[in-house]
Amino acid sequence: MASKKTLGEQELDDFDLVFKALAHASRRNILGVLQARGGAMTAGDIVSRFSFAWPTMTRHLQQLEQAGLISVDKKSREQYYMLNVARMNTVINNWLKFFNN
Repeated sequence: MASKKTLGEQELDDFDLVFKALAHASRRNILGVLQARGGAMTAGDIVSRFSFAWPTMTRHLQQLEQAGLISVDKKSREQYYMLNVARMNTVINNWLKFFNN
């Protein structure tokens, strides 16, 4: 039987996921491009802005999605990636609270 995580343990897991995703400059750039373009873009539009091969871009997008920093909505044959600013703000602000005592 798996034990439930405490709120503090869940926050630590969230910090790890988000900061690992943000640690790579390319992923930060992807988030910046999404923000500059209104928060949502197709996969093809994102890839066209970078010099990455599709497999590399796919890995970056998957890591951002796993961290909850973006979400994907499949419409027909297109995948739309949407920025999740609320998730980013929540996790980063919770992390900063540890230092604002």
